[in-house]
Amino acid sequence: MAPDELKELKIQLQEQLDKGFIRPSSSPWGCPALFGGKRLCVDYRPLNAVTVKNKYPIPHIDILFDQLAGAKVFSKIDLRSGYYQIKIREEDIPKTAFSTRYGLYEYLVMSFGLTNAPAFFMYMMNSVFMNELDKFVVVFIDDILIYSKNEKEHEEHLRVVLTRLREHKLYAKFSKCAFWLKERVDPSKVKDVPNWKQLETVTEIGSFLGLAGYYRRFIKDFSKIAKPMTSLTKKNAKFVWGPKCEEGFQELKKPLTTAPVLAQPDVTKPFDVYCDASGRGLGCVLMQEGRVIAYASRQLRKHETNYPTHDPELALVVHAPKIWRHYLPGNTRHIYTDHKSLKYIFTRPNRT
Repeated sequence: MAPDELKELKIQLQEQLDKGFIRPSSSPWGCPALFGGKRLCVDYRPLNAVTVKNKYPIPHIDILFDQLAGAKVFSKIDLRSGYYQIKIREEDIPKTAFSTRYGLYEYLVMSFGLTNAPAFFMYMMNSVFMNELDKFVVVFIDDILIYSKNEKEHEEHLRVVLTRLREHKLYAKFSKCAFWLKERVDPSKVKDVPNWKQLETVTEIGSFLGLAGYYRRFIKDFSKIAKPMTSLTKKNAKFVWGPKCEEGFQELKKPLTTAPVLAQPDVTKPFDVYCDASGRGLGCVLMQEGRVIAYASRQLRKHETNYPTHDPELALVVHAPKIWRHYLPGNTRHIYTDHKSLKYIFTRPNRT
C-alpha cells in the first residue's frame, strides 16, 4: 500500500476496533485487505470459493417498483452500516480474518464482501417487514421505501415501520433518510452526470453503460443510442471515439438527469405492446390506456442481421412477452407491429 493508504488503514482499523466491529485474530484463515477508494475492503474470494451459497432470492428492483402504483407520498430509510448490525456466530468469526500491515484481524459483525451477506440480509429484512411487504413497504437490502396514497395514511405507515426498526434494534442513518417525498429524480444522485467527461477507455464505457443500462426500461431506443459505444467494447475492436459515440453519450446522459414521464402499471387492466424492428435492433414499448409503462430494446446479433426482414419482426412478438411475462399472461389486449407480412402470416387460413 502507498504511504497515504497505510495511514488511512491505521485510522480505519482503530475506528473499527473502538466500535467493536473487529478484534485481533490468531485464525488460520486470512484474506488480503485493500482499499476501494477510501473504504477498507477485504478480498474474500478464497473464502467465498469454499462457502456453501445461500440461495435466498434477491428481488428484481423493477418488480419492486411496480408496487408503487397509485402512491403519492414516499419516505426512504437507509440503515446505518447495515451489515455491521448483524453479529457473526462465534464459531464462524475466525473465517472472516484478514491480514494487514499492522496484523491479523477478524470481524465480529457481518463484513462486506462475504458471498452470503446480501442474501442473509435480505432474508432478515423480509422477516422484519413480512406483514408490510407489498402493502406499503418495499425493501431492497438495507434500503426501505415507504409509500402511501395520502399524507394521513403515510403518517400511520411511518409509525409502523419505525416501530418495527425499534423492536428489532435496527438503526438508520438520518442523513441518508428522506421523508414525505413526492416522485422525482434525487439531484444528489445525478449531479455529476452532466459533467461526465468523454470516455477514453473500454473500462470507462463499461462503467457508464452499466449505470445507464440500469435505467434502460425508461429510455426509448436505448440499444440503438448505445450501439456506437458498445461496438468499441467488442474483442479486438479499435478504440476510436467518433462523433456518433459522442452523440450517443450525450443523448444517454439526458434521461439520467430528468424524471421519466412513465406510468406505473396496474395489473388489473390490460396491456398493449408495440413492436418495431430495424436493420440494427429490436424495440418494443409496453403501454396501458395510452400511457407508456416501459421501453425495451436490444441490438441484433451478428447472425440475425442476415435474416429476412419479417424474421426480426416475428422475433419481437416472441421477445416482448418474455421481457414482460410478469405483466402479460392473461392480461394482454393487443401486440402491434407495422409489418404487413406478419399480418398475412397470422390471418391466413390454416393449410392441411
